[in-house]
Amino acid sequence: LGQHFKRYRRVLSLAAQKRCQAAAHKLFETQPSIFPSPAPLLDLRSLRKSQSAVESGLSLASDPAGIVDFLDMINNLKGDSGRGYYMQMVIGTPGQTLNILVDTGSSNFAVAAAAHPYITHYYNRALSSTYQSSSRGVAVKYTQGEWEGELGTDRITIPQGPSGTVTINIAAILTSEGFFLPGINWQGILGFAYPLLARPDPSVEPFFNSVVRQTGIPDVFSLQMCGAGVSASTTADPAGGSLIMGGVEPTLYQGSVWYTPVLEEWYYQVEVLKLEVGTQNLNLDCKEYNSDKAIVDSGTTLLRLPGNVFSAVVEAIMQTSLIEDFSTGFFDGTKLACWMRGESPWRLFPKISIYLRATNTSQSFRITILPQLYVQPVTSIDGTLDCFRFGISPSANGLVIGATVMEGFYVIFDRAQKRVGFAVSTCAENGGVPFAEIAGPFLAEGVASDCTSGVPLREPVMWVIAYALMGICALVLIVLLILLILPCRRHRDGEITDESSLVRHRIK
Repeated sequence: LGQHFKRYRRVLSLAAQKRCQAAAHKLFETQPSIFPSPAPLLDLRSLRKSQSAVESGLSLASDPAGIVDFLDMINNLKGDSGRGYYMQMVIGTPGQTLNILVDTGSSNFAVAAAAHPYITHYYNRALSSTYQSSSRGVAVKYTQGEWEGELGTDRITIPQGPSGTVTINIAAILTSEGFFLPGINWQGILGFAYPLLARPDPSVEPFFNSVVRQTGIPDVFSLQMCGAGVSASTTADPAGGSLIMGGVEPTLYQGSVWYTPVLEEWYYQVEVLKLEVGTQNLNLDCKEYNSDKAIVDSGTTLLRLPGNVFSAVVEAIMQTSLIEDFSTGFFDGTKLACWMRGESPWRLFPKISIYLRATNTSQSFRITILPQLYVQPVTSIDGTLDCFRFGISPSANGLVIGATVMEGFYVIFDRAQKRVGFAVSTCAENGGVPFAEIAGPFLAEGVASDCTSGVPLREPVMWVIAYALMGICALVLIVLLILLILPCRRHRDGEITDESSLVRHRIK
């Protein structure tokens, strides 16, 4: 145990080390008969996996085939909220190594397949013997940026992911606008959302669906993003994090996990019941928080709020903060706020809490972010000033729980049970003080039983309606054409003739 513990001590938190030590002591003290003399080394990986299985309730978390090894996936992400969180992937045969942005708000796996001024290298399809083109075009637009390319398939491996090689759908990005940005260190995007968001249509199987189907790992992944309190400027050593594919890694969170249902499987859509600034309830109709949707999206930098909700949050912050006559430019994103180096602005701002409906729908739980998460360091000026930005922005297309919030939590996307879990992250802290809190349960009193009713039709539903209408129109046109070309001229015996038919007059 000592040798194994020393080997993995670097990747475990202090709490995890203590937990491993306590578990080992308990085993030696209470079950000495299981260790013959001389006692063999206890396999730390097996111990950790067994603990993971107990705490997460996932039957395959301790996968005997060796496909899932959560310890190997710890610290497999790099990046920060300003530039996104990305992981290393090897694509094609022979393998080409690229950094790929992790995005839970889209469903396509897409990589640069042509040179671009802001990227260092790209995926060359001609050099891969396993690439197969589908000869189908594809285009995706995001809140910011867009790209166009061609669909195909190829083999991929993930050095710090599930074992083995997987064949997946891949979009080769040939042209883009506002997608690749200065200072980024990734060359593609990995969409973890559901098939309904895949482009050009849901028949394009997303990456994680392919991994689950081909490897047999549980349909669960979890995400820890460790950029809380770290400058979002171009630092040489990005903060990083962990993407655990196949289950839950207990050393990455502390306390309890609280789950909220996924309302609809397109984005990871959840139901927000209310918001509080400090202890002040915004007292808005809960439908305003979910207009037109509320989603959990690692690819969005900020906490984005519908217009009315954003205005109410800013007003409440200005009323409860300790800053007098604070510039509105800070809140609308046009100005940075700067303090003398060494001064902490966070004590001047209140906490912000989001109440989510629990899996027991009559209850809710509260995730709370401290100012360290939404008053974000950006840059230093002349070595004397530290400047910050506001990590919340208005949104025209729904509430988005983005990196501003997610950096405080270990977020579990349990697709098998159609729920999203939150627990306080072990890396979002300073001096042992967490930047986030979680509490519950609370009775959902005074809240509508359905805060999403009256929300506009979801985009995939609109696709279905549009395709259905197009099909009906096509069928009518075919009937019209058949009627036009049929030899309908008849004797004047009272029957409708070609000259007087309703169809013909309609065409005129």
